[in-house]
Amino acid sequence: MNEERLLNVVQVAQILGTTVRFPRRLVEERRITFVKVGRHVRIPESAVREYLAAHTVAPRRRGGAGLQGVAA
Repeated sequence: MNEERLLNVVQVAQILGTTVRFPRRLVEERRITFVKVGRHVRIPESAVREYLAAHTVAPRRRGGAGLQGVAA
């Protein structure tokens, strides 16, 4: 049996650094995996990690152009 931790929306909001409304909206729009426990919603910790990985933007690599045309 999988012993993964299930988080409530308050805990997910704290991890993401957002208000509680944001994870609730993710659940409502089905943009994150969640579990219904009666009338309660729980989000697997792995789903939060997957969401963060999928929405992480890598920095652009600077090409040779740099700040062309900018007066020093």
